[in-house]
Amino acid sequence: MRLLSCCPVLFSLVLLLPGSAWPQANAVEDPWLVLTPPYHGPPPQALLKQWALDRCERALRRRAAEFEKLDRPQACLRWARERQEFFRKQLGGFPPRTPLRAKVVGTLQGEGFRVEKVLFESQPGHYVTALLYLPTGRKGPFPGVLEPCGHSINGKGAGAYQQAAMLMARHGIAVLCYDPIGQGERYQILRQNERQPAQQRAVEYHPKARFLSTTEHTLVGIGAILVGSNTARYRIWDGIRALDYLQSRPEVDPKRIGCTGNSGGGTLTSYLMALDQRIWAAAPACYLTDFEHLLPQRGPQDAEQNIFGQVAFGLDHADYVLMRAPKPTRILAATFDGFDIRGTWATFRQAKRFYGLLGYPGRVDLVEARAPHGFTRLLREGAARWMLRHLREEPKEVFEEPITPFEEEQIRCTPQGQVMLLPGARSVIDLNREWEERLRTDRQRRWERLSPEKRRQRVRQVAGVRPLGQLSKLKASKLGQTTWQGFAVQKWTLTPQHGVPMTAVLVLPQQLKAPPVVWLHPQGKFQLAQRPEELKRYLNQHRAVLALDLPGCGETRPRGRYWAVDYFGPLYHETMLLYLLGESMVGLRAEYLLAAVKWLVSQSPAGTKDRSGVLLVAHHELTVPALHAVALEPQLFARAELVRGIRSWAEVVATPVPKNQLINAVHGVLRHYDLPELVELAGPGRVRLIEPVKPDSAQ
Repeated sequence: MRLLSCCPVLFSLVLLLPGSAWPQANAVEDPWLVLTPPYHGPPPQALLKQWALDRCERALRRRAAEFEKLDRPQACLRWARERQEFFRKQLGGFPPRTPLRAKVVGTLQGEGFRVEKVLFESQPGHYVTALLYLPTGRKGPFPGVLEPCGHSINGKGAGAYQQAAMLMARHGIAVLCYDPIGQGERYQILRQNERQPAQQRAVEYHPKARFLSTTEHTLVGIGAILVGSNTARYRIWDGIRALDYLQSRPEVDPKRIGCTGNSGGGTLTSYLMALDQRIWAAAPACYLTDFEHLLPQRGPQDAEQNIFGQVAFGLDHADYVLMRAPKPTRILAATFDGFDIRGTWATFRQAKRFYGLLGYPGRVDLVEARAPHGFTRLLREGAARWMLRHLREEPKEVFEEPITPFEEEQIRCTPQGQVMLLPGARSVIDLNREWEERLRTDRQRRWERLSPEKRRQRVRQVAGVRPLGQLSKLKASKLGQTTWQGFAVQKWTLTPQHGVPMTAVLVLPQQLKAPPVVWLHPQGKFQLAQRPEELKRYLNQHRAVLALDLPGCGETRPRGRYWAVDYFGPLYHETMLLYLLGESMVGLRAEYLLAAVKWLVSQSPAGTKDRSGVLLVAHHELTVPALHAVALEPQLFARAELVRGIRSWAEVVATPVPKNQLINAVHGVLRHYDLPELVELAGPGRVRLIEPVKPDSAQ
């Protein structure tokens, strides 16, 4: 492939008069704006999201078609087994069981029950706070129910969660309700001083708390993704160890175990009931719907609710029920929930048919409360009735009488109200960092054994970047030409087959004598227009400049705000949709960049002698995909200037509050390579890091 040094096609464009080949209306538009009327299609800022949603929809249709083929018990059992194996693999495996070091740190007395305040370690130094509700005035051992909390600020202290546990305890069931990470007494990221910014509701709950649970779950999830895991792994493991503790208690019958939880606790109940065979009866509340309704409306939720590649594989919400069939499962739902009730009924229908094929249609049930999202009274009663029926063999109706929850101060299990203030406490961030450190030696050793070509194969496989020869040819459409400070400016869209369009402007000097510049910025090509001295420097070197908007940049960058845009950037939904498809924004952008450079290079005339290559300039979040492009196809580039990008992913893992780094996370990449290895792979002197930044200050 020949590189562009003097392109007659581009040179001829310089001779065109502005406005001579396109509607006059475009002549008065911003010369750097490409998608102007009469552009037809979704709003430019929605292009990437809609494209990803369409791909998810096609994957969900494939799953639905496969599900329709299930017609006998053996096929159902194979379906469940395959999804359980996939789920475990995507979580990255679980740590070894270590001593719980459990201790009861206080007791409370209620009407018909007593409460023990419990502290245990799910991993060494990783503390879990819990309340054990034990029936009084009855003879044990009692059935045991695990109650993981939803995304409440105060975790186990939330009134509805206390009331659900009290209701079951009054009817002869022991209940262990524990704080998940990021809630109650288990905030993982604490403020170091009062000057550190914090989300208001979090700091109102505890002066040391910094983030609400969904934000914190996703912050720690970035490091988990990089080592090949997920926030869900830590949350599930806490639940598994909580079950270990529940079964260890002499008051509890270890063979009669159930699980129920609401919202995020419904997520955890769904995960635990699918993976832990000890759970006989389950009642997840206000979570189960389906991706068909969830993704286009609420979109992907926080980190633990998105499992890498699950949509592409065919793992939908219904499968958490199917994986445990035919064990008794009651879906608890709310009519006016944000988790669409239509998807809930679709999931229930699949489960009912699946259980019927296995011969137990009566073991799956649904209760719908005409209420908003929450563990409301009807759902608490529904959970208690289900547990009584299947754990105590008492199919009686249960009605909740008024119950007064304990005050927050009464149920605290730690002296200062946070486990991370205990001596020797380890957070999920610590666990992620230690995991990366264990991976590092083996990663570097295996990398050193590979030849450069094998290294590139490994990078392609992990990041999802195809070789140049396999990239679809771009459809290049010239939408107009104008001038900017006396230079000709061409407006282009560059669109891969079945892909989203990239917008670009090509700024041309009066003579083309040197290879071009490809210029990238998350805010788009407009940023180059605001740096006239830099642009003129390239033009005075007789270089054409392609200012390119990669997917999600510039004209196609979303403008709205959501729950944590300040920490995850504007492309959270788009990034997570790709994650559900088993892909990454890094891989997508690297491929699009290479396709655009290939398009430029393909216009080089035969016999060109100058093969020095393209100058690539990338800023901020685009430095990571740009580095991948240069490392994988170094022959295309003279050099790359990476401006204000991060140095390594390992540093991201070790940073408690990385900013806008989810977009550059590649699942499991630190099992194989880090960014410094790519700099080396690109070749000596080919990559220059300019003003590199720490992950907590990236833009």
